[in-house]
Amino acid sequence: MTKLSVNINKIATIRNARGGDTPNVLQAAKDLENFGAEGITVHPRPDERHITRADAYGLADVVKTEYNVEGYPSEDFIQMVLEIKPTQVTLVPDGPDVITSNAGWDCIKQKDYLTPIITRFKDVGIRVSIFLDPTVEQVDAALACGADRIELYTEAYASHYPTDKESAIAPYKQTAKRAKEMGLGVNAGHDLSLENLNYFVTEIPETLEVSIGHALISDALYYGLSNVVGMYKSRLVVSAE
Repeated sequence: MTKLSVNINKIATIRNARGGDTPNVLQAAKDLENFGAEGITVHPRPDERHITRADAYGLADVVKTEYNVEGYPSEDFIQMVLEIKPTQVTLVPDGPDVITSNAGWDCIKQKDYLTPIITRFKDVGIRVSIFLDPTVEQVDAALACGADRIELYTEAYASHYPTDKESAIAPYKQTAKRAKEMGLGVNAGHDLSLENLNYFVTEIPETLEVSIGHALISDALYYGLSNVVGMYKSRLVVSAE
């Protein structure tokens, strides 16, 4: 079954809004794992507007499942990840001024840039995932760069799901199929929710991991953090035809 990795950026955002250490990010990660999360994701940014460098390092000693660190591969980010040695690093192409990730890599044009970076991570045993738009051609290019997995950028799917879910999922199915053929693992993330998650994994059962933060933490305001993890995991059970 697809693993649920919870992105805890928003927990850090709430903490930072007031200062101090409430809610405690490290304790939240521990609790989420106890509630059933199979991974913890963070996306530390240079301005530390949510997850800080101290959080990223501290979580390395706390997370017992899979630790996934996302980010743009600046030299500072690369050095931090090499020191932390998370289970997985997910490379995203957005710069420091972007509010949230909004596009996948062009691995064809960026091959010479990405390949040596990916090699540095893999040389110390860190699994590398590349954030991609649902484009079949980019799968081959990601593999040529040395990636272990792709993470499908699912904003377009989520946006079109309410009006035409079949068309919304179509390019993702094609891209995931190609990834599987090429031996690449498939992750997914961005705007996945209780509403659209089950259809996604039912149509793309080869999805290994989903990374969900904003929607899950928002739902926790109503349902509670302990309940909402189970709710999301229930949506990861592939529906019968």
